[in-house]
Amino acid sequence: MIAQQLFQPFRLKSLELKNRIVMAPMTRSFSPDGVPALNVADYYARRAEGEVGLIVSEGTVVNRPASSNDPNIPRFYGEQPLRGWKAVIDKVHAAGGVMAPQLWHMGVVAPKDSGWRPAAPFEGPSGCVAPGKIGGIAMTEHDIAETIGAFAQAAADAKALGFDAVEIHGAHGYLIDQFFWHPTNQRTDRYGGQSLAERSRFAAELVRAVRTAVGPDFPICLRISQWKLQDYAAKLATTAQAMEAWLVPLAEAGVDIFHCSQRRFWETEFTGSDLNFAGWAKKLTGKPAITVGSVGLSGDFLAAFKGEASTPSSLDELLRRFDRGDFDLVAVGRALLADAGWTRKIREGRSSELIGFSKEALATLS
Repeated sequence: MIAQQLFQPFRLKSLELKNRIVMAPMTRSFSPDGVPALNVADYYARRAEGEVGLIVSEGTVVNRPASSNDPNIPRFYGEQPLRGWKAVIDKVHAAGGVMAPQLWHMGVVAPKDSGWRPAAPFEGPSGCVAPGKIGGIAMTEHDIAETIGAFAQAAADAKALGFDAVEIHGAHGYLIDQFFWHPTNQRTDRYGGQSLAERSRFAAELVRAVRTAVGPDFPICLRISQWKLQDYAAKLATTAQAMEAWLVPLAEAGVDIFHCSQRRFWETEFTGSDLNFAGWAKKLTGKPAITVGSVGLSGDFLAAFKGEASTPSSLDELLRRFDRGDFDLVAVGRALLADAGWTRKIREGRSSELIGFSKEALATLS
C-alpha cells in the first residue's frame, strides 16, 4: 500500500500539518469526573509520535449543566479539566504533534445505563431525543445564548492553552445537529423553520461567536453528518442545492474546514455524481474538507462496535478520490485507535504490519 500523496504538507491560516492524516474524534470515557489525566495525555502523544498530521480529541463537553450524559467524558471547562488539557497539548507538542479539541454538547440524549444523571434536564431545540419522542426540555432563547457563549469560551480557552485549532461537533444527532434536523427541531421562533437553511441559524451564530473569541487566524473546523445515531438513513440535504444553502452560510460565519462524517467514505451523496459528502462540501463552499468513514478497514464502525472485527483494507479508492482533489484531509478512527503507529506504517508501505480493529480495543487507552 503506497500512499505517498497523503504525506504532503497542509497549511491553512496558522495551522501547519506535515501530512494529510487526521486522527478522528472518538469517545473514550477515560476521564473520571471529566478530568483528563496522564493516561489521556500519553494516549494522544503516542499518535503524535506515530506521525499523525492532526489529532482531533475525543468529544469534550462545554460548560452547560446537561451537556453530557457520562461523568467520565472529559470537560473543557473548570480549573482541573483545563489543567489536564494543558498537560495533553504540551505532551502532544513535545512529541511533534498538532491537535484540536472537539467541543461538544450532546443535546437531548438517553441517560447512561449506570443511572448517572446530569445536574439539569437534557436540553435541545424542542426536547426531542428522537422523532416524536421527548427526552428533555426545549431550550429558551436565554439557554441558547448561554450555550453559544459556552462554546465561545471553550474555544478561547483552547487557544490560550496552546491548541492549534478547534473543532465544533455538529454531527450525529447531538445538539447542533438536533437544530439542523427537522424531526428534532419543531421550533417556531427564529431558531426553527421549514428549511434546513433556517434551522442552521443556531449553528451560524455559534460559529460567529467562536470566530470572535479566537480571532481571524485560528482555524475552526465543523464536524457535520447527514446520518444520525437516531436514524442512520437520515439526510438533511437531499439535493446539492439544499446542501449549498446549508453549508455556505456556515462557511461565511467562520468555518475553515468541513469534517464530513460518513459511515463509509466511498458512498456517493447525490444521484448523477460520484462525489462523496466531503467532495460536495468542498465543491459547494470552496473550503477544505476532511473525509472520514471506515478508512483503511473492511467493516463499518457501527458493526465493529457491536462486536464484528475489521481487518485492514486497501486505500486505493481513497487515494483515487484524493488525487482527484475531492477532499484535502483524511480522518482515520478505529485503525488509529487500535494502532498508534498506523500512519507511519502507511508512509513506509508496511501494510503487512497493519493491525485490525476489535471491540476489545475500546477497553483501554493503548
